[in-house]
Amino acid sequence: MSQGNCRQFIGGEWVEGQGKLHPLLDKYTLEAFSGVAEASPAQLRQAVDAAQAAFDQGAPSGFERGAMLDRAAEGVGARQEDFVRAMVREAGFTRSDAMGEVRRTINTLRLSAEEARRLTGDVIPMDGVQGQSGRIAFTLRVPLGVVLAITPFNSPLNTVTHKLGPALAAGNAVILKPSLHTPMTACLLAQVLADAGVPRGWLSVVHGGGDVVRLLQEDQRIRFFAFTGSTEVGRVIHQQAGLRRTQMELGSIAFTILCDDANLDAALPKVVGAAYRKAGQVCTSIQLLLVHEKIAPVVERKLAEQVRALRYGNPADEATEIGPVITEEAARRVEAWVEEAVAGGARKLAGGPRAGAVVPPTLLAGIRDDMRVGCSEIFGPVMSILPFGSLDEAIARVNATPYGLATGIFTNRLGDALRAARRLQVGGVHINETSSSRVDVMPYGGSKDSGFGREGPRYAVHEMTEERVVSITA
Repeated sequence: MSQGNCRQFIGGEWVEGQGKLHPLLDKYTLEAFSGVAEASPAQLRQAVDAAQAAFDQGAPSGFERGAMLDRAAEGVGARQEDFVRAMVREAGFTRSDAMGEVRRTINTLRLSAEEARRLTGDVIPMDGVQGQSGRIAFTLRVPLGVVLAITPFNSPLNTVTHKLGPALAAGNAVILKPSLHTPMTACLLAQVLADAGVPRGWLSVVHGGGDVVRLLQEDQRIRFFAFTGSTEVGRVIHQQAGLRRTQMELGSIAFTILCDDANLDAALPKVVGAAYRKAGQVCTSIQLLLVHEKIAPVVERKLAEQVRALRYGNPADEATEIGPVITEEAARRVEAWVEEAVAGGARKLAGGPRAGAVVPPTLLAGIRDDMRVGCSEIFGPVMSILPFGSLDEAIARVNATPYGLATGIFTNRLGDALRAARRLQVGGVHINETSSSRVDVMPYGGSKDSGFGREGPRYAVHEMTEERVVSITA
């Protein structure tokens, strides 16, 4: 196991971690192939020192920041196969899912580059106020300073880019703390950004768990915390931030609604993709499929056929559509929740025995709301079908959870679609698409226990800057 494969990136240099060494597992074979050492307290201080010193010297111009991010997009494309191999091994992604991450990352970097070049404020109409006709005023959007990005395992490239790209585009220095499950992909991206010309100190990568985050939060020079992860951890980070700004993309129980007029030929393949892509380990993966009672029998039959046909297993195999979940422990938990539901009367329409960290794509019906598969985020390849009688009933079921990230609804009735859009208490409503319909140019984020703040380069740049008013009296 080579410690040097996943090092810290501090002050423009790759250095060995000085803390605890964690094995890095192949998520399919469950064998250690490398390791990642945590950063020591001294290394964390060095990272913040380097970031603050770089910020104090002044950011490159918007043109230069845009050019760097465009070069980084080209660099990701040039190293596409390196990224794919890393994600297949350390994240358990299929090659198809990994390729999707690469394509989206290139787009996210290019969108961030555009925002770097057009970051602007507003002109204030001072002469519209009595006695102010001799003044001119405008606003500037200025960077906050040092940003700490804390990212998850389930999108080890594109979610990382959604933090780093906008932070750099806005003129902030940024420290990245990626998941200990998937550090290699983050380190590859950091090297691409460095090769693209990001100056020394503007980007650091440190590894570790909760203790590393707590130590970094104690340093008041960090002005913004961008976090994607569980609601429980996000709540702690937000509380410890004090008056400093945070952006929280947290947990979810994602729903999609199939109304009785839904075009099932168009909807069901999208539903299957949204439920089982990345082994269901996406905050917007469909966990609960609300189906109008008139069409529930045909949906059950058709979905069962499609889910049973999914190919699962070794993610390195080109034919595999569903790979392992992130750990064998997570797979056991998913398996236990399914077994508990079946023991309680649920019907298993598709699924099979777990093998290591691989959970076969599973489809349930007849669950109760108090079962864990119905009231807690499963984060695995399991979808449950729940019938409903009226749209109001379906909307109420979505709103009854503490979460509110995204919901899809399939209907051809414009009035029903708009009623759902207005009444669903979520950050995104996707009509004739699933809850998992995210395009990187969109604002993305949740409400309630799913967090606050928005990703998407244009929106994240505004989160990571503040408005400064400038007035001139002639």
